[in-house]
Amino acid sequence: MDEYMSSVRIWGLTCPGSLEEVGRARRWTREVLADSPHADDAALIVTELGANALLHTLSGDPTGSFHVSLALSEHVVCVSVTDAGGAKTVPAVEHPDDEETHGRGLGMVAALAQHVETLGGEDGRTVTAYLYSSTAVDELACLPR
Repeated sequence: MDEYMSSVRIWGLTCPGSLEEVGRARRWTREVLADSPHADDAALIVTELGANALLHTLSGDPTGSFHVSLALSEHVVCVSVTDAGGAKTVPAVEHPDDEETHGRGLGMVAALAQHVETLGGEDGRTVTAYLYSSTAVDELACLPR
């Protein structure tokens, strides 16, 4: 039976469309990933992506919600946040002026993760950040480009 067992573990949490839920999602992420060296970075990523979902999409409406998924293997932690859609623009890394108070979040996510991707459209988008183990980073560096 072991040959059919995966070493990947997956968790999911759906949160109502309230800013207080971002804190709950952050605490949940830290708890799930308590034994991972990526727990703090993943919690910060969930905080940023959850807040973005609430502020920029229908997730922040009174009946809205956002979903957090965590996938953990020995080589990577994948942190995904799916919003309720309604945004006309695609999330992108911005480079705001020093005086600007917004626009740095996705850049911070990109700085913490080795890879970030956005999938979906106006009906809902999922932003996924990949945090690789140091072993996986070394293995990836050896691959031909």
